Amino acid sequence: MTEERLGTGPAVDNVLSALADPTRRKLLDLLAAQGEVTATTLAEGLPVSRQAVVKHLAVLDAAGLVSGSRVGREVRYTVRPAALDATARWMATLAADWDRRLAGIKRIAETAEREAVAKQEREERERDSL
Repeated sequence: MTEERLGTGPAVDNVLSALADPTRRKLLDLLAAQGEVTATTLAEGLPVSRQAVVKHLAVLDAAGLVSGSRVGREVRYTVRPAALDATARWMATLAADWDRRLAGIKRIAETAEREAVAKQEREERERDSL
């Protein structure tokens, strides 16, 4: 399968890379639950410094998962679901492809099993008729 067919590319790669870190996943969860918040507020719920939170938010921002907007002296961050939605669609397509492949393997295995049982039954009938 080509990258174009699967819809992968830099956007999906960036999202998956950003979500590989548990701290960034926690930040995304907190943002989704709390709405628009500052890095300081987010840092209060995590065992990392505010500066570390800002760096993690920059990675999430680069992946298109969050955005920051200045309100006075503060930068407030919010979740941007579009990149996550695109990644979820890619994952669903990939899962559907694997489901089709596994269903094909299952059909082949079931057919082979039926043929083996039928052959064994034929051989037993032939042996019994002798």
